[in-house]
Amino acid sequence: MSNDKRIFIFAHDTARKLAAAYCMQAPAGYVCTIQEPTKKRLQEEKYHSMVGDIADQCLFMQQKWSREDWKRLLVDAFAKAMREAGTPLHHDGRVVPSLDHERVVQLGIQTREFRVKEAINFIDYLYAYGNENGVVWSEPERVEP
Repeated sequence: MSNDKRIFIFAHDTARKLAAAYCMQAPAGYVCTIQEPTKKRLQEEKYHSMVGDIADQCLFMQQKWSREDWKRLLVDAFAKAMREAGTPLHHDGRVVPSLDHERVVQLGIQTREFRVKEAINFIDYLYAYGNENGVVWSEPERVEP
């Protein structure tokens, strides 16, 4: 067995059998990780586009905010909605005081760590937020998993 990284997507029995065979042949000390898939690039592009539409068309506190600021605000609101629904993000964040205790800091939530289902839910959340706030979408079609 070479030192190459192997990734198996369990889409069928052949993939499961190949993964099991590689596990049985792996040298001592190798690591096997089985996890939910992370989001797809297409989902990432979709929600960034949607955040851009919101940033371009909506106000917060009666002013325009950057796309990055809107992304942080929307991700925070999405994480809260997921907690309230009983399905918190797998890497949920928290708010803590700053080191000098003069501000608050949001820690932990990063869209780059979204799993496929979390990205789907975030896109749905953005649709709901945008539709409630009169956003005209530049890309109206949904992205499927």
